[in-house]
Amino acid sequence: MSSSDEVPAKNNRLVWVDLEMTGLDPDKNVIVEVAAVVTDADLNILGEGVDVVCHASDEDLAAMDEVVTEMHASSGLTDEIRASHTTVADAEQQVLDLIATHCDPAHPAPLAGNSIATDRSFIRAHMPKLDQALHYRMVDVSSVKELARRWYPRAYYQQPEKGMAHRALADIVESIRELDYYRRAIFAPAPGPSSDEAREAKDASIAAYAEHL
Repeated sequence: MSSSDEVPAKNNRLVWVDLEMTGLDPDKNVIVEVAAVVTDADLNILGEGVDVVCHASDEDLAAMDEVVTEMHASSGLTDEIRASHTTVADAEQQVLDLIATHCDPAHPAPLAGNSIATDRSFIRAHMPKLDQALHYRMVDVSSVKELARRWYPRAYYQQPEKGMAHRALADIVESIRELDYYRRAIFAPAPGPSSDEAREAKDASIAAYAEHL
């Protein structure tokens, strides 16, 4: 039985979003590329997803620091930004349409990705409708990565290598692949522990920290 069989399928989705921006400050910088993919609970990609470049003014592009300027130029993104007629609001609506297709609006899906606190801050500032459509909880693959580094270093060092495209859709697929790897390498195989084993683990954890609580 897969994990997606435990609850109605549309209640168990993950919404993966990756943004490329002109910098890291949502009050000063702007979103220039948006990609979004929905997966089921078993990390299967559903449908085609969203992959769109947003227009930015010459002033916004000129304000980029040297590192970001070089990154977007070498990936080809800068030329696409200048040629694009898509607004951030247009991109936001495309992601909302994707969510409406694959998710249950009565059960908002968590935002998923890699080191997604910055992405969420830009979503909150520049895509408020999308922010409201997502659950407040987030699934951050970088958290699993950090735990693997501490608890399962051999698995950590075998993680799939990432490309250096610095493009939003490729970053999403690599993040999904990375979480799939950790699931296979360090998580208990499905269907997971028995109820008795889970209770034993619970009791051990309670005992380990009882003196601190």
